[in-house]
Amino acid sequence: MANRLINETSPYLLQHAHNPVDWYAWGPEVLERAAAEDKLILLSIGYSACHWCHVMEHESFENPSIAKVMNENFVNIKVDREERPDLDQIYMSAVQIMTGSGGWPLTIFLLPNGEPIFGGTYFPPEDRYNRPGFLRVLETIAEAYRTRRAEIMENAKSLREHLTRPTFRKSQDEIIDTNLLDMAYRTIASRFDSREGGFGSAPKFPPSMSIDFLLRYSDRTGSEQALHMATLTLDKMAYGGMYDQVGGGFHRYSTDDRWLVPHFEKMLYDNALLVRAYVDAHRVTGKPLYKRIVEETLDFVVREMRGANGAFYSTQDADSEGIEGKFYVWSLKEFSEVTGADAELVAKYFGVTEQGNFEEQNILNVSRDLELFSKLERIPVQELETTIEATKKKLYRARENRVRPGRDEKVLTDWNGLMLRAFAEAAGHFNRDDYRRVAESNADFILTTVWDGTRVLHSFKDGRARFNGYLDDYANLADALFALYELTFDYKWLEAATQIMDRMIQSFWDTNNAGFYFTGGNHESLITRPKDFFDNATPSGNSVAADVLLRLAAVTGRNDYREKAELIIHTAASLLRQYASGFGRMLAAVDFYAGPSKEIAIAGAPDAFLPLLRRGYFPRAVIAAGAAADRIALLRDRPMIDGKPTVYVCENFMCKQPVLDLAALEEQLKE
Repeated sequence: MANRLINETSPYLLQHAHNPVDWYAWGPEVLERAAAEDKLILLSIGYSACHWCHVMEHESFENPSIAKVMNENFVNIKVDREERPDLDQIYMSAVQIMTGSGGWPLTIFLLPNGEPIFGGTYFPPEDRYNRPGFLRVLETIAEAYRTRRAEIMENAKSLREHLTRPTFRKSQDEIIDTNLLDMAYRTIASRFDSREGGFGSAPKFPPSMSIDFLLRYSDRTGSEQALHMATLTLDKMAYGGMYDQVGGGFHRYSTDDRWLVPHFEKMLYDNALLVRAYVDAHRVTGKPLYKRIVEETLDFVVREMRGANGAFYSTQDADSEGIEGKFYVWSLKEFSEVTGADAELVAKYFGVTEQGNFEEQNILNVSRDLELFSKLERIPVQELETTIEATKKKLYRARENRVRPGRDEKVLTDWNGLMLRAFAEAAGHFNRDDYRRVAESNADFILTTVWDGTRVLHSFKDGRARFNGYLDDYANLADALFALYELTFDYKWLEAATQIMDRMIQSFWDTNNAGFYFTGGNHESLITRPKDFFDNATPSGNSVAADVLLRLAAVTGRNDYREKAELIIHTAASLLRQYASGFGRMLAAVDFYAGPSKEIAIAGAPDAFLPLLRRGYFPRAVIAAGAAADRIALLRDRPMIDGKPTVYVCENFMCKQPVLDLAALEEQLKE
């Protein structure tokens, strides 16, 4: 028998559609039922690629005895955190306040009005792992609601007051200059792992936004140490087991401090953010490894994470056949059978042994780069490279015969925006027309499916666009469209970016305390209206907004955009000083704001100048060109000279002498 979730589009909810639990999706009728029956709400939040979400489902939600207790005592709601990040953000904050930590699956008990009273993450069916059993938790909470209601209501009131207390207040007193960047650098550097790269200890998450800041800081100051921290981390991630050495793309994070054993799910957003980090690192260093990682990752996305309509899918599961990582690991025997005559050599290269490095199996990783390995084995680099590439193709073909991990084919606007920008930047830097076509196809899909000229929707699945868009949807989409404009100079992308930004300001801006709320003015009323500046696995919407507002202002001449960005930066500055690693994307905005930034206007055909502009690393520059000079402030009144393509480089509200040749432009960019 199916429950109500059978009518949902979320793969995560559909996974629970045949549980004996009387599940609801979130909606007003659920709160009404809870109030009418005077029952607590049991809210369970997860996502389709979450390993422990699957475990808790199999252990508890498929258990008829546990389901009976849930159905008799609670109104049960299942939420996909990727569809409803607003609910996830509110109730994750509540659990973190109550327990000091959080994660998924998120299990939380609510009053009928939605106020939280108790929560946690994964609960085993019986007491174990030093955790209380889920059945005991259910019975204890139900009994407490019957016999100690006054105490529960008082605790709920206190928790709600904590949740609704503003973390950020509008401030224009903070000084925003390069001293703030210096302080942030020292804070981030203090946590650097000088041996394995990354920051802190296990588990290690890919620090894409901190790497972006370090590359910017190195460019600004000439710091070799900042560049070393960025490149060592990128090298270690690229060679480790967190990177899929056979099929390309990155897994979610490393469970150890050496980037060896990953949590095997693959997320669209991680790969988008990492592609951008490797593109920028290639701009700075020219290192061939970084180009290879970008191309392999984007090829993986096109091959396995993209629909025929141009949309990007959300995730690939960690599990296949119910076992985490089974799709990706190898025994020495199977590896040798597939690789044939080269087995001994390539097993040594990829660290494959009889005993294995993960549950008696092998996660492929590279302990020595190609050049060093070729010297140690006395094999010419070119010959070794050819052998390794042939081996990867053999392994990929063999792996395709396995049962693949599940794929969540939800299309999320914010994550598509992140990947769209990644393709646009890779297309420009590596001169890849195929990547440009992927980016344009995705932009066309998004603008015709989830944007109707007045609002952005958050999710698309099975032909249905759903859920009012969140701040991150608007900000990441505007950011991506601006990047696509800088790639193609097609005015329609810039126009769409400004339209979406204008709607975002209208719907999300906090006129009292500055910054953007996470939900728009037409969103359903929840127990609090969240507003966040901290980056998590993805950059915060306020950070992205501040950055793209500044860049749009430079091209369009819109002072209101710049003023909004300034307010966001000033409001976040006091906490940024204390928690720099949580503000990686905001630091990009601060870096641009502190300047000197460059506005580059090209009158006439830009082709002769683009190789220099796209090959180099100019993190504080914006570029405008194309046929819509009368509609773009940066291009207005800047004509060609002597009928030849002309470049105007402006800085600090002043323009340098216009140039007509590449050498002169290169000199101006160095100044």
